[in-house]
Amino acid sequence: MSPHDIPPHDVRTAFQKEFATTDTWITRAVVVGAAAIAGLVVVGFSWLAESGLGLFLGMADGVWWLPLLWTPLACAAIVWVTRRHVPGAAGSGIPQVIAALDPALSGGRRPRLVSLRLSMAKIGLTSAGLLGGLSLGREGPSVQIAAGVMLAARRWLPRRSGVSAHSLLVAGGAAGIAAAFNTPLAGVMFAIEELSRTPEQRNSGLIVAGIVLAGLIAVSIHGNGTHFGVIHPGPIGLFLVWPGLLVTLVTGAAGGLFARLLLTCLRGQSADLPTRWRARYPVRFAAGCGLAVAIIGAVSAGATYGSGNEATRGLLENSAAVPGGFAFLKFAATWLTAWSGVPAGIFAPSLSIGAALGHDIALLTGYTQGAALIALGMVGFLAAATQAPLTAFIIVMEMVDGHGMVLSLMACAVVASTVSRVLTPPLYTALATLQLPPRRPPGG
Repeated sequence: MSPHDIPPHDVRTAFQKEFATTDTWITRAVVVGAAAIAGLVVVGFSWLAESGLGLFLGMADGVWWLPLLWTPLACAAIVWVTRRHVPGAAGSGIPQVIAALDPALSGGRRPRLVSLRLSMAKIGLTSAGLLGGLSLGREGPSVQIAAGVMLAARRWLPRRSGVSAHSLLVAGGAAGIAAAFNTPLAGVMFAIEELSRTPEQRNSGLIVAGIVLAGLIAVSIHGNGTHFGVIHPGPIGLFLVWPGLLVTLVTGAAGGLFARLLLTCLRGQSADLPTRWRARYPVRFAAGCGLAVAIIGAVSAGATYGSGNEATRGLLENSAAVPGGFAFLKFAATWLTAWSGVPAGIFAPSLSIGAALGHDIALLTGYTQGAALIALGMVGFLAAATQAPLTAFIIVMEMVDGHGMVLSLMACAVVASTVSRVLTPPLYTALATLQLPPRRPPGG
């Protein structure tokens, strides 16, 4: 196309299109208002979930053996309610949103994966999981919760708004990450890296504004502080290369194996005895998983219960009495929680596993600036488990105010994700295919 073929820009027409039509302003008001509500809902969910975990930890501190009875019962009850009443609320919630974005899914099937009803159920069931002491995160569920809130706003949009269900799902899912982690930039990157498949240029600015607004809602309530405080990594130089590379490779392999293990178990396609038992007796199987999680919690003196945020914060501040082998124990507890079938995310547990691996390697190598390796471990394991390196890098950078380690964190995320790709397909994309109807072969 030559410069002569480009039509002149009519300022009056552009002004009327952007500012002079009622539909445009209604569309903006609905999207921005829904994003604000989604942010508030996620903040309320965070409070409820953390309150539930606090009650459990208080109970476990008072009577150490009580979780051996309570956690299996809670896990079994949650799986029973989920399977009987809201099967679409099971698991992380991110695969459901990705599946709902698939063009092959008709609108009538979408409410089975993302809806306001499922959002409310996800809030209650995930919070109940933390009240039961299960090893899970609330960030993945926040994606499905916020997406359901945003999608419900579609009925209020003008007919010619130009904002599709796809855009609302992307905005809602990303807003969930932004509000849950108190990291608006990570929400935008999550939308680009994990959710968006067909960007709609006309409304991209409005969608990004909605994502950022949801994050700012969380910031305004929780305060403009980092999730895990401010790390002090010390001077960053060539002496970080070898221990940093070791952390990257270890967390990349561990995160890839973690994702492969989850995918194998959740697909349920193997013929081993546990898989058959899970398929035939899902509630009893969940109780068994809950008992195993409680035993691990007792062995770790309660360190593996819940999301792992306190352990991560303590490691970064060099103040946590984390037991030996915490990374392995948290790995096992998180895997068993996800395998049980309860609504559960893996973001926060992945950060705690990675932090523990970074801490262990700092001790092994004698590296004195342990906070730097812990931050690299968080990025490496999360990037490997999710295969979303840019999202992982930005999440950790914003959560620990690690701007002085930008290049190190970015390199770690990319390399760890590459190692993971050798070991396993992308976890969320693979799980999303299980939510979709079988595709007909060409010509079938």
